[in-house]
Amino acid sequence: MRLIIKRVLLCILMGLFSVGSAFAANGAKLTMEQRLQRIERILQNQSLADLVLQVQQLRQEVRQLRGDLEEQKYNMDGMSRRQRDLYVDIDQRLSRIQSGGAMSPTPQPVTTPVMPPPASVAVGQTATVSPQPPPEAPANAAIGGVIPPDPKKESEAYQAAFNLLKQGRYGESITAFSGFLRDFPGGEYEDNAQYWLAEASYVNRDFDTALGEFTKIMENYPDSPKVPGAMLKIGYIQYEKKNWAGTRNILKQLIDNFPATTESRLAQKRLQRLTKEGH
Repeated sequence: MRLIIKRVLLCILMGLFSVGSAFAANGAKLTMEQRLQRIERILQNQSLADLVLQVQQLRQEVRQLRGDLEEQKYNMDGMSRRQRDLYVDIDQRLSRIQSGGAMSPTPQPVTTPVMPPPASVAVGQTATVSPQPPPEAPANAAIGGVIPPDPKKESEAYQAAFNLLKQGRYGESITAFSGFLRDFPGGEYEDNAQYWLAEASYVNRDFDTALGEFTKIMENYPDSPKVPGAMLKIGYIQYEKKNWAGTRNILKQLIDNFPATTESRLAQKRLQRLTKEGH
């Protein structure tokens, strides 16, 4: 009897233990799920925070890029305005030179007529007549048998070539300036045409051709106001060709020979750039 009672009690205890274990397992299971949900919420919140931060960073970068673009656009507009003003100033100067030459006609030599001897001079006596200077040759007379170019045609041809350059039609302007130099040798605009011919080749990045054309200005027109600009562009070309010694030599010559010019200041800046780059 006692043995039966003991077995019943043992069965009851075992049942209670099983139920308790099941409840404990269920409680642990719920706790793990809650923890996983909490971790997922944290991760989701962190991901959203990262996305928000990335969006803010992208917005800041976009604003910075937009500011850089606006600054570049402002600089480009300023360069375009300065270039346009430069061309207009050159055109105005050339127009004033041309109109000044047209408004000042070549003075004609004044010849004093030889008066007959007065009646009081006795017959057989020779009247004293002041010698008259020989008439001056007209300014447009041929010198050495070479007929100077027609100023009007020369000006029109030069302006046509220059307009092509202003319009950015560099290939056509090269052809036009070459034709101008061929058709109007020794003309008033010859050194200017030579400079702009070289400039058109420089803009086209035909550095070898531009180097030869700029060199002609120094050799053929040493007194031209275009010489400092030609020397500066020669220095720039040598820089593009990575000829550092040639760059320094020509720019130093420019600074020494034309110290009070804009070209001299630009040459100094390029030399400073060479030093910073370690060339």
